[in-house]
Amino acid sequence: MVAVVLLITYRSPVLWIVPLLSVGLASQLFMGAVYLLGRYAGVTVTDASSGITLVLVFGAGTDYALLLIARYREELRRHEDRYTAMVLAWRRSFPAILASAATVTLGLLCLLAAQMNDVRGLGPVAAAGILMAFAVVTTLMPALLVLLGRWVFWPFVPRFNPAHENATKTPLWTRLVGRRPRPIWMLATLALAALGLGVLGLRLGQPADSVYTTEVGSVAGQRLIAQHFPRGASSPVRIIAAAGSADRVVAAAESVDGVAAVKPVVDSGDSQWVPIEAVLDDPPDSAAANATVDRIRETVHAVPGADALVGGETAIAIDIERAASRDNALLMPAILLVVFAVLIILLRAVVAPLLLAASVMLSYVAAMGLAGLVLSVIGYPAMPPTLPLWGYIFLVTLGVDYTIFLMTRAREEVARAGNREGILSALAVTGGVITSAGIVLAATFGTLIVLPVVMALQIGLIVALGVLLDTFVVRTLLVPALAIDLGPRIWWPGRIGGAPAAPHPDRKRVKLAV
Repeated sequence: MVAVVLLITYRSPVLWIVPLLSVGLASQLFMGAVYLLGRYAGVTVTDASSGITLVLVFGAGTDYALLLIARYREELRRHEDRYTAMVLAWRRSFPAILASAATVTLGLLCLLAAQMNDVRGLGPVAAAGILMAFAVVTTLMPALLVLLGRWVFWPFVPRFNPAHENATKTPLWTRLVGRRPRPIWMLATLALAALGLGVLGLRLGQPADSVYTTEVGSVAGQRLIAQHFPRGASSPVRIIAAAGSADRVVAAAESVDGVAAVKPVVDSGDSQWVPIEAVLDDPPDSAAANATVDRIRETVHAVPGADALVGGETAIAIDIERAASRDNALLMPAILLVVFAVLIILLRAVVAPLLLAASVMLSYVAAMGLAGLVLSVIGYPAMPPTLPLWGYIFLVTLGVDYTIFLMTRAREEVARAGNREGILSALAVTGGVITSAGIVLAATFGTLIVLPVVMALQIGLIVALGVLLDTFVVRTLLVPALAIDLGPRIWWPGRIGGAPAAPHPDRKRVKLAV
């Protein structure tokens, strides 16, 4: 998928190989890093975390490569010496790439505070992938491009032509944003908010028979059992209690409303603990079964000296849902604060980071809503409790990438041409590369849709739709239109090009404000 998009983007039979080889090497380094993390650092590595991160490495690494190559192409037209061109391209694109990688890495490392092991493990695993992609794209790839020379761009070789600097084409969206910025950002905001209403169609909690997109033997067997036995027979509640209290625990469990039967106690062989199984009246993934498990826990915990513990599939699902709710409430604001802090450092402003962070949140809600509409139509609206956090971490940290690419270039252009013209110029020169980067990232995550696992389909769809919204609505319309409408105030409290960040009617007020 990456190779196809790069071929279409560059229309060169050679150039696409350089970023693809670089990202491929980064993926191999990532696999080695994951092995070391799992073996020596005690990090929980799952098939889901390593597989999704591999997709992330290809998507994010290609994005960084696209940004650097686009800037290198610009500098080749301004400078006859390709080494000079690469040095300047590297210096001018490196801050944006570094800020992007730092935002994603720090946001991912926030997951170390999660209760769920798979979520906690995703943090360092995915952070390692981003760091490998960043390292290879900013070191090996520039060296390869310089060594190969200008011919690597064949047949569209950038020739030394300083006059080309002022010959940038003005895309349609740039003209649109420049003419009517206020209606544009208002309409974009309303459209994203309207899409966000689709989250009402999503449900947290995935039934066991809805894990796969195809029929599998285990699901068919569970349905067959439910036809001939109590609906909870396939997943009984498992109680572990002290051996001396077994009879009292059995009696307590039998007295709980919603328990169909308690199986006879089986000797564990160690004379200290005994396992007890309770069959429920209701299916293991139902709200009624969850309430029954809570009642069982309350009842058997009250048996003196039993030291009872309640497990089984239903109990595990309850604990996962509660841990996921805690992680969502704690980590989502923490990740947003990290993004906000990185934007403040990068842009040396407060207003712009506040608006960009708000736009990222709005984009996430819109992506979840749009995905909710699609998933409801295709019949997979129920998602695991941890999935909203996975979608959030990828969309917030990756979605802000394109805004970082745009706004770092905007600071450079605003200092030269003023706020309105500078933002429009930044939008024009970064539009093509950011659009290509968004399509690459959306396409790589979109490949998860072909897997026969509902969770993979859901995360692939959520991230792909969210990235496309960021690329074609947030970065193209909302952010630049808002920046133009606000004027120099968006850079407050900083100054660009010697102009005050906000208009002041007289000098005394400026002194007083300082």
